[in-house]
Amino acid sequence: MSDHCDERATMIAAGDLQEFAPRGREQSRRHPSALSLQLRRLQPAPELCSSDGAAGLVGSLREVTIHDRHRESWQLRKGISDVGEEVDYDEELYVASNVVIWSKGSRSQASAVYKAFTVDSPVLQALWCDFIIPQEKVEKADGELGKPSETAQSSCCQNHIPKCHIHVANVWPTKYGLLFERSSSSHEVPPSPPREPLPTMFSMLHPLDEIAPLVCKSGVFGSCRVQYVADPTLRIVFLSAEPSIVMTYDTVQSLHTVWALRRVKPEEQSLVLKFPDQGGTPQHMATSSSLTAHLRSLSKGDSPGGSPFQNYSSIHSQSRSSSSPNLQSRSPTISNMAALSRSHSPALGVHSFSGVHRFNFSSSAQSPRRPSVTHSPNSIANDSFLVPETEPIVPELCIDHLWTETVPSMRSKNSQASKVFISTDLCGQKFLCFLVESQLQLRCVKFQESNDKSQLIFGSVTNIPAKDAAPVEGIDTLLVLEGSGNLVLYSGVVRVGKVFIPGLPAPSLTMSNPMPRPSTPLDSVSTPSKPLNKHLGPLEESVLLSPVPELRDSSKIHDSPYVEDCTFQQLGTFIQALRDPVHNRVTLELSNNTMVRISIPEIATSELVKRCLQGLKAILPKETAVQMLVKWYNAYNAPGGPSYHSEWNLFVTCLMNMMGYNTERLCWTRNLDFEGSLSPVIAPKKARPSETGSDEDWEYLLSSDYHRNFESHPIAKALRLDPLEVSASRDDFSQSLSLDSSTLLFSHIPAIFFVLHLIYEELKLNSLMGEGLRSLVVLLVQLARDLKLEAYMDYYYRDYPALVKTSRQTCIIDQVQTGFMLHPSFFSAEPPSIFQWLSSCLKGEGVQPYPYLPGICERSKLVVLSVALYILGDESAVLNEASHYLYKITSGQRKQQMEQDDNRCNFKSSTSVSSLAEKLVLWMTSVGFTLRDLESLPFGVALPIRDAIYQCREQPSSDWPEAVCLLIGRQDLSKQAWEGSLQKGKSSVGTVPSSDIPSAAESEEDEDGMNDMNEEVMSLIWSEDLRVQEVRRLLQSARPVRVNVVQMPEASDHEYIEEKENRLLQLCQRTMALPVGRGMFTLFSYHPVPTEQLPIPKLNLTGRAPPRNTTVDLNSGNIDVPPNMACWASFHNGVAAGLKIAPASQIDSAWIVYNKPKIAELANEYAGFLMALGLNGHLTKLATLNIHDYLTKGHEMTSIGLLLGVSAAKLGTMDMSITRLLSIHIPALLPPTSTELDVPHNVQVAAVVGIGLVYQGTAHRHTAEVLLAEIGRPPGPEMEYCTDRESYSLASGLALGMVCLGHGSNLIGMSDLNVPEQLYQYMVGGHRRFQAGMHREKHKSPSYQIKEGDTINVDVTCPGATLALAMIYLKTNNRSIADWLKAPDTMYLLDFVKPEFLLLRTLARCLILWDDILPNSKWVNSNVPQIIRENIISLHATELPSSEDLSLETLAQAHVYIIAGACLSLGFRFAGSENLAAFQCLYKYATDFLKCLSAPTASITGLYNLETCLSVLLLALAMVMAGSGNLKVLQLCRFMHKKTGGEMNYGFHLAHHMALGLLFLGGGRYSLSTSNSSIAALLCALYPHFPVHSTDNRYHLQALRHLYVLAAEPRLLTPVDVDTNSPCYALIEVTYKGTQWYGEATEELMAPTLLPELHLLKQIRVKGPRYWELLIDLSKGTTHLQSILSKGGILYVKLRAGQLSYKEDPMGWRSLLAQTVTHRSSEARAFKPEAISAFTSDPALFSFADYFCKPTMDMGQKQEILDLFSSILYECVTQENPEMLPTYIAIDQAVRRLERREMSETFELWQMKLVLEFFSSRSHQERMSRNPTRGLFMNSEFLPVMKCTIDNTLDQWLQAGGDVSLHSYLSGQAPEESQLSMLACFLIYHSVPTPGQLAAGGLEGSRNFSELLLKLRRLHVPVRALLRLAPLLLGNPQAMVL
Repeated sequence: MSDHCDERATMIAAGDLQEFAPRGREQSRRHPSALSLQLRRLQPAPELCSSDGAAGLVGSLREVTIHDRHRESWQLRKGISDVGEEVDYDEELYVASNVVIWSKGSRSQASAVYKAFTVDSPVLQALWCDFIIPQEKVEKADGELGKPSETAQSSCCQNHIPKCHIHVANVWPTKYGLLFERSSSSHEVPPSPPREPLPTMFSMLHPLDEIAPLVCKSGVFGSCRVQYVADPTLRIVFLSAEPSIVMTYDTVQSLHTVWALRRVKPEEQSLVLKFPDQGGTPQHMATSSSLTAHLRSLSKGDSPGGSPFQNYSSIHSQSRSSSSPNLQSRSPTISNMAALSRSHSPALGVHSFSGVHRFNFSSSAQSPRRPSVTHSPNSIANDSFLVPETEPIVPELCIDHLWTETVPSMRSKNSQASKVFISTDLCGQKFLCFLVESQLQLRCVKFQESNDKSQLIFGSVTNIPAKDAAPVEGIDTLLVLEGSGNLVLYSGVVRVGKVFIPGLPAPSLTMSNPMPRPSTPLDSVSTPSKPLNKHLGPLEESVLLSPVPELRDSSKIHDSPYVEDCTFQQLGTFIQALRDPVHNRVTLELSNNTMVRISIPEIATSELVKRCLQGLKAILPKETAVQMLVKWYNAYNAPGGPSYHSEWNLFVTCLMNMMGYNTERLCWTRNLDFEGSLSPVIAPKKARPSETGSDEDWEYLLSSDYHRNFESHPIAKALRLDPLEVSASRDDFSQSLSLDSSTLLFSHIPAIFFVLHLIYEELKLNSLMGEGLRSLVVLLVQLARDLKLEAYMDYYYRDYPALVKTSRQTCIIDQVQTGFMLHPSFFSAEPPSIFQWLSSCLKGEGVQPYPYLPGICERSKLVVLSVALYILGDESAVLNEASHYLYKITSGQRKQQMEQDDNRCNFKSSTSVSSLAEKLVLWMTSVGFTLRDLESLPFGVALPIRDAIYQCREQPSSDWPEAVCLLIGRQDLSKQAWEGSLQKGKSSVGTVPSSDIPSAAESEEDEDGMNDMNEEVMSLIWSEDLRVQEVRRLLQSARPVRVNVVQMPEASDHEYIEEKENRLLQLCQRTMALPVGRGMFTLFSYHPVPTEQLPIPKLNLTGRAPPRNTTVDLNSGNIDVPPNMACWASFHNGVAAGLKIAPASQIDSAWIVYNKPKIAELANEYAGFLMALGLNGHLTKLATLNIHDYLTKGHEMTSIGLLLGVSAAKLGTMDMSITRLLSIHIPALLPPTSTELDVPHNVQVAAVVGIGLVYQGTAHRHTAEVLLAEIGRPPGPEMEYCTDRESYSLASGLALGMVCLGHGSNLIGMSDLNVPEQLYQYMVGGHRRFQAGMHREKHKSPSYQIKEGDTINVDVTCPGATLALAMIYLKTNNRSIADWLKAPDTMYLLDFVKPEFLLLRTLARCLILWDDILPNSKWVNSNVPQIIRENIISLHATELPSSEDLSLETLAQAHVYIIAGACLSLGFRFAGSENLAAFQCLYKYATDFLKCLSAPTASITGLYNLETCLSVLLLALAMVMAGSGNLKVLQLCRFMHKKTGGEMNYGFHLAHHMALGLLFLGGGRYSLSTSNSSIAALLCALYPHFPVHSTDNRYHLQALRHLYVLAAEPRLLTPVDVDTNSPCYALIEVTYKGTQWYGEATEELMAPTLLPELHLLKQIRVKGPRYWELLIDLSKGTTHLQSILSKGGILYVKLRAGQLSYKEDPMGWRSLLAQTVTHRSSEARAFKPEAISAFTSDPALFSFADYFCKPTMDMGQKQEILDLFSSILYECVTQENPEMLPTYIAIDQAVRRLERREMSETFELWQMKLVLEFFSSRSHQERMSRNPTRGLFMNSEFLPVMKCTIDNTLDQWLQAGGDVSLHSYLSGQAPEESQLSMLACFLIYHSVPTPGQLAAGGLEGSRNFSELLLKLRRLHVPVRALLRLAPLLLGNPQAMVL
């Protein structure tokens, strides 16, 4: 063949081409900053060009067009997707002057801008780079973080170039971070002897790190040495991340060198850093010292002006001194970093690399990776072994020399590679290719990893003539642009063929005048993945601009004649360069300055061909494989090539030709139809001369493939078409064909055959590949026949009886030729069969290992291993290299690669795995097996896996990963696992606004602040009544109240108005108390929208008077209204609004400030809002600047809210900045000499409590000391500290209690403070101690208002001290301290104690003796001293007993207060537990107190005291029942709500509504905890002394009432139906751990319900029978449950089939299973398809019931099928395995087909056989005996019936003449055609051995059955088959009647 023809023959058609323009160009015009840029663009920047000459942009294209006089460059890379997705789009990074645009898009989808950046000065380079963050996380470059950091670097670089002489020539992304190259400027003075060169390459491993010089280790010049890279002649031309190598070019020697880039080793570091006394080369010694000296001089600022190194030094001085003066930049940190960075090259994805610890050395540390150093910038300050002043910089990366190219004979000056890339050939060999443009050469070096993976081994260089080149990674080839303008495809160094581009004229072959083409600078080429870089000075550039001599010159290098190479067309469009290759797309630059993008076609599209090619590639030697692939690629992609369908036919033809067949002569290949034009491999058929047609045409049709397929098609049977007889075509037998043994693949035929057979077996395991199987078997039959493999022939016949019978043409292979064939070692005479293997396993016979091809037969491997694990019970099967079940097939030289293949399957079995089923399911998930894979497995093979899944579904473990839960079909668990893996965000059960309110009322409803509650869940918790609406009504404060006053006849109108206003004033006391309760009710129920302000409902203090609904207002001036009455009420209103915000919401500082109201009246509400944000943890986000801003305003409320909020947010952290903030407001914490600040008293109180919160539980000595003194702080000096001293003392006591919370007597280092004694003295009084310490001065001048003398004022100090003792000794059961707190038991002593203080003492005593508290009235009364008990007045006494020596009033008051204190402690002890005994006990006392109020004796005790005690009891009740919404407590609260006259003041209302709020805490989602911290918070919030009026803070600061939030914890468990995604009821069983009071106990609750405190629980179980069971085991730890509760408490549950939810069917009578009990007799008929909705929510099953189970008119014989389908459906849904429905139907269909004798392939029969064998297998029987109720196909007669039908059908066939054909088969003659398919079915079903095996078995002489039985045992023939075979084998071929 002439060269010319060859060219045409191997032309490859490229995909459609389209115009290409970078997407960013269009976007940048639309970019907002475009205008400002336009102006700057007008002044060109000459210094840019001069500073780096043409070398400028790495990989950028400098297009100078007339309209756009700015530089632009861009690079593309393949889109990076999320995990596991295949994405097919390009990402583009486009740079034009100072805009960088990052966009994505592809041919099919529109492009979208991902990010755009604009900077102040022109961007020189932008690049992608992945940094590795040390804490084991890889930061992706396309994450939000990665990109801005690089662009910042690449853009700011320009700032410095004009101003200081910094030359960063290039930036390269590496596997570890960025690499910088310092460009050596031309004016650099050659180093004089004293100064050696400075490093030229630096690395930076983290955006915030300093840069460090690069070290190189080379053994080139003799001894191996380590030194800085300081050679200015070395230039990087290429850097790759995977493998991590660098290619440099030596400008002096004109050589390219490859280095490996790695992290530096510690010993190399120390080598480089050593000082001169360590011997080294003199130059080396100088390096470190003068480098540091140089740095030093620079950092001092006396630098030589033009030092090339200035940038580097100033960066390093940054950490030690201020930035070098001549860096004029906005922010030194960014710009210095940025100054270095200018780079252009993609990151090749460093995803595999896990975090790396920064190096940090000191002489003591042996290991370089000290994990303790986790901060990212390198701290070099602690290098102890260096002189501190001259600290060198520790290098981080090192380059190792790998390869240098050989010295060329004719060295040309600039042979620097302009483009370098790594390419893989079709067989996976890697080449490093570099294009030397000056010589028009592409040099390719083959390299590979050494066996131990430690280094790369390079081969020799191959030169390919090329003007340009680009890799086509998608198909492992590279595209080369030859000098002649031809595009040629190469695979490695093997030429594949020319690429024909439709729409571009091919270079013509006529000789046109050799005009040089118009030229542009040759550096206009770049590829993203392989950046190019040329450092040409301005002089060399001019040479390049006249390329004519160069071209002339280059033509001599080529071997081909000049004529062909320089045929420049006159047409003017030819390809000039290639750029931007991504996957299989590449851009061609044409000479007319346009660009087109083409795609290079895939190597194969059909799955079948791809598989076969993969298999061949794996088995053939590499060279042969490449040649084979090249031939195939050319055939497949010829211009006008075949369409998808005929791809297989083309492949077969191509392959057969390569194996030496003459496809022309072979009848079946000749008939393969090629749609479209014929491929060049096959010459077109000779046209027949006769136009009329002939008989031969008819025969041709009859023998065609199509006809044969059609005949065996089920439709042909259905249409009752008789098969046409085909006369045996003449040339079938007339000529025997021989093979051409000289062809490429001839010697490999057996290997190819075997691999194709394995692929055939693999495809059998994918039910979607049936079509491919049929195509493949035809090829296999031909090969098997020609190789004379009888066993295989028989095997294919059994699989496809209809296909195999027809083709009979053999090709003779000479004996001689057979000798040439290589029979590989793995070739087996018996055909490996996956079904046979599984069948043997199930029957328990011994099995040979199954052969498999790694990476190709993955399914076979999976099935074999899962059966080995599940059926054979071999747990080690999946743990290690599974060698005894599988053996790998590889061609000899491949051993190495495949070893690593198995490691993927290793799965570490978790300890909790119990059964084999669980092991199997977990293993399958770990190798990535999903439900979709399971569905495509044939049903017989899938059955064991389905069985395992079914076993697991019943009792899964709640901590399995999501994928496992999906596989076993527990959506409830998988959704839970998925939610768990999400960040804490909104809970998925959205808040459902109440839509049932009529629209008229809606406008009002909106403002009461309670409409964001989750109505759906609340309506489930309280479904029987409207209590939630009632609570809303009681707590709303946004509407006017009703003022109902009847006008008396004698009252004037003016008096009437006054009376109405007085009444309104009374009601307003209540209205103002409501917000605190509302805050509790709506706690954490709302996620604010960041763009809107938080709606704060108005506090409405007006009224409406019936009947005319006239407005009553307090501001009319008719009555006196206290000043500032509503200011605290507004504060509480603000807190309530703020507490709606859930802690998981997304809130930032700006939003908090944005909520600041414009009008001053709302300042109090905003103050409350700030406090609320602190309580829910959002205030930590508020900037310090803003906090300062608020505090300096001097608004008292804002300060209180802010201080308390910030402290609550920093609970127990001892945060220093907050401590400073609080100390300013507490004089005692300031030094005595400090300026006296005028801090309002309430702010001081708030600050003191704040200190307690911040230091909670820390037992901080100094704080405790100060607070202890502050409890007894005397009044003064002078006029200060005279009013409201009680609240300050109480706050100090509470704070002291918090600081030492629960420490008891273990207060370390505080014994000298005598804390308990001092507190005791404060409590009972006594002589004041001398004020010690620093504050002595302040107390010298006494107070001018209060004269206290030198005794302690117990009225002030007692409450604080008592509670402090209670908190310090909380739960310690310390009897001695508790006895101090006992109530006095003599009248004399009782007179000394305020009755109120008795309440506190009793409470404190009980909290200390925590474990003694018992929930009964006996215990409560035991707290009352005997004297009181004996003289108690009965409730119903009418007249009072008189007594001289006893004050009855004192006794009565002491009694009620002690009872109240004991009851309150009961509330604390059982807070949030809903303990029934505690509730009943407290309820009894509450009703008693209510009766007391109306009893005649009430006046003795005092109504105020009784009201206080009743309020305390109500609070205690609400604490016990917190969150439960108990009806009785609600009724009590409502009763108290209605009482508005008399003694009812603001404080009581406050208490009652707090009780109401606690009862419905967080809308029933929250409850109270009894941890120490919670009790402390509740003591502050529920302090049992209530304010008298709304501005009263004398005894207790009102703001502290909100600290209850710190005790609230989410404990509502809400089951959510995973199908409907709505909350539902479910029965859960809670198991308590045993304690000293009760043993381990279980309790059933109907969820949604509040759980008990988690530390009390052992486990929680969702109980059947309605829902799938689910166990949460708390003994392993409560974190899993806590995370569920904190995300809204959503527990996904799934209804079992046939069950209705509790809402629809509360008693369980309507469930379908209950009905079937009544109709046992006709189970199938009783099931109506309509009823299926109760069983399942699967729409597919609904449709099935609709279409296949509904009877229609005139059914006839179909009725039977309908009944069958109905019963199948019924069984599937009741047995909870709807996924078995397809299996049932497939089995039924298969059996029917067998009955009709229509099995053209025996595939389904095999599956039936496997199903039956599985159920009779030993492992299954054992499982059934252990657990008889569970399993697939459980209670059905289905399988036995099917088995019976098959047996009968085959026996009937045997009797009706089948025995004859069976006999002829066994004796080796051909049976008659009509019987073939049934015969095959018989053979397979009964496992009949092949005639060959029978002959080998020596059955000839057998005379009786027993002898036969013995001999056939070895062949594993089952007895039932033997019974049927015996008559034939024993020689009496009459039909045997069974």
